[in-house]
Amino acid sequence: MNWMAKTRPNSSLPTRTPSKPGPTAASSAPASANARVSNGLKEFLWLITDSGQGKILDLGAVFQSTVMFFIEKGFRLSTEDLLRSWKEFLVTEEENLRNATVGDEGGRVSQGMLAGKFLDTALQYPEDNFHGVLAWDLFDYLDAELLPRVMERIFTLMRPGGAVLASFHSRAPERFHRYKIIDSQNIELVPAPTLAVHARVFQNREILDIFGKFRSSKTFVGRDQVREALFLK
Repeated sequence: MNWMAKTRPNSSLPTRTPSKPGPTAASSAPASANARVSNGLKEFLWLITDSGQGKILDLGAVFQSTVMFFIEKGFRLSTEDLLRSWKEFLVTEEENLRNATVGDEGGRVSQGMLAGKFLDTALQYPEDNFHGVLAWDLFDYLDAELLPRVMERIFTLMRPGGAVLASFHSRAPERFHRYKIIDSQNIELVPAPTLAVHARVFQNREILDIFGKFRSSKTFVGRDQVREALFLK
């Protein structure tokens, strides 16, 4: 993937080569056995530092350390655990179908219809609202019908020049994790009850296709075979 220098009116930033992960300083050492150095997070923060009172959307689980991290840096953080909301929505819809009177062609609803109905209430923010979006490994778990619709919505919610940080597993993970920010270049993978089964492993071309509307991209591959991907609108 080619990374294009981020540009703004009357100014420009040169392409920046991120530092390689490693214990080069005491401050860069992960804080726990479940922590990992995140070059993607470091680059994400660099891309949004000039946004002042910028707005960030975290699509994962809420952790106090993550909230405080962005507050202390002057950002306004919105959180929406999208995968949990989607799974809870499906449970409710299944319950409604069981309770419905049989006769409407079996009461079956297509995945496309469910995805559309879900987004009638999910991700309800103004257009061009966020400078950055943290998607974590969300896209590895979303249903095929929902994923492109979520991407379309995220694109409309982001300001021009905004950045998305996402992770993609090169193989199915052994267990389900949520993601917590420790500091500017370290995140902790927090073991959690399984919300969803890992849906698929994306190839590089498929990832580029998912983010086809974005103008620039860059990836980082960790020793744990997790690909971090950054995309600029």
